[in-house]
Amino acid sequence: MKRIVVGVGGASGSIYAHRLLSFLAQCEGVTADVVFSNMGRLVFRDEVGVDPAEYGFKIYGPKDMTAPFASGSARYDGMVVVPCSAGGLGRIAHGLSTDLIGRSADVTLKERRPLVLVVRESPYSLVHLKNMTAVTEAGAIVLPASPSFYSGPTNVDQLVDTVLCRVLDRLGIDNELMKRWTGRDPGGSR
Repeated sequence: MKRIVVGVGGASGSIYAHRLLSFLAQCEGVTADVVFSNMGRLVFRDEVGVDPAEYGFKIYGPKDMTAPFASGSARYDGMVVVPCSAGGLGRIAHGLSTDLIGRSADVTLKERRPLVLVVRESPYSLVHLKNMTAVTEAGAIVLPASPSFYSGPTNVDQLVDTVLCRVLDRLGIDNELMKRWTGRDPGGSR
């Protein structure tokens, strides 16, 4: 059983967390433990309107440092923060374990496990870019919420899934959320 930590930050873009949790709830061989930041829960409620308990995962409070994934001795296979605010990115980049998302990200990095940060911010300031460099140097994967269009998405969910496909790939979770690029033949068709 693959065990994933899902942190839901306070940036706009809760649809990414909603689609990810919906996918993971249907995924055999994968389980998730979930933690919302204080703002993450508020934004999620406003943008998605779904009770997070509906996904069926254990949900931890933002200050619950007794959660199993707050320790490196607990065996998790990776973590994603989706969406990841610029403030959350900065705290993770500088090892500030002021809440459970920060602590579990710090643990994930020190244990050399995959940490995917789905940054949802625009435009980027120099501070954001330096923080992205710092977390990348520490071993995290910065995966901005930048959808792709080559798979021909026809609705918002399919557009969101182009990002989540990449997130799941980084965590080693098989998925077919989007049509993958197969190249072009010399005649110009895909």
